Amino acid sequence: MRKKITVVGAGNVGATLAHRLADKQLADIVLIDILEGVPQGKGLDLLQSGPIEGYDVQVKGTNDYADTAKSDLVVLTAGFPRKPGMSRDDLLKANFDVVKGTTEQVAKYSPDCILIVVTNPLDAMAQTAYRVSGFPKNRVMGMAGILDTARYRTFLAEALNVSVKDVQGLVLGGHGDTMVPVPSYTTVAGIPILDLMSKEQLNKIIARTAKGGGEIVNLLKTGSAYYAPSAAVTEMVDAIFNDRKKILPCAAYLEGEYGIRGLFVGVPCKLGARGIEQIIEIKLTPEEDAALKKSAAAVKELVDIVGM
Repeated sequence: MRKKITVVGAGNVGATLAHRLADKQLADIVLIDILEGVPQGKGLDLLQSGPIEGYDVQVKGTNDYADTAKSDLVVLTAGFPRKPGMSRDDLLKANFDVVKGTTEQVAKYSPDCILIVVTNPLDAMAQTAYRVSGFPKNRVMGMAGILDTARYRTFLAEALNVSVKDVQGLVLGGHGDTMVPVPSYTTVAGIPILDLMSKEQLNKIIARTAKGGGEIVNLLKTGSAYYAPSAAVTEMVDAIFNDRKKILPCAAYLEGEYGIRGLFVGVPCKLGARGIEQIIEIKLTPEEDAALKKSAAAVKELVDIVGM
């Protein structure tokens, strides 16, 4: 029997994610949205792609959470997108109610599911979903670090004119301007990054990474990124459903790791069938550790505002 995934939100991120999940045949998919006809139409369109693309999974669009019942995994993408000049933090109050309401429905109909939060501001929304759902911490996580790391690796590969496959790195911390690319764990085919570029050049790439989402928002003018975010979620789903024990940077609830307690912050996590199966603590330089603490403090400010 195939797994079942619900994608909450049939906008660009949700619909593109449903497409990627279907292509990989990871599960049957329910696409749900408050807009009548939109998830149904997109779901039917994706279903009809099956004979051409060669996938057999079922794709259903709906406005009724009853159709999502007994999902193995739920991805929250619903919410208001960023607009030019708008920070992720500006979205806080607008999206808090959305995430709270959707999480209540998810917990009602799929009490045993794993929950991946994509809605921004990511870390505070993951915290909201965790508190509202009452799920154990291993079953609630945020997608951020994989996306931020992908942007970091892309910019590094571009600057060095090398394959992105050779570039390894980590971006930790909150999903915002205080995110923390980690130079001490950044290599190209095993070669430390500072052996290949100057610290000044690296710092420019780090700054661009932190503003990577805003760069796309400013270019699109009417929305935010969705190809790379949906690819990042797909990697997480694949790691969980195939029990890969894959180490990926995700927003996880920390209880003392890295000296941070009671917050969702991006850290390396081992993803497997039970969700977050281990939080990996790596040794950071004093500069990196200070940046991570600063990023966590920024997350705490938002969490305090929503009272979660």
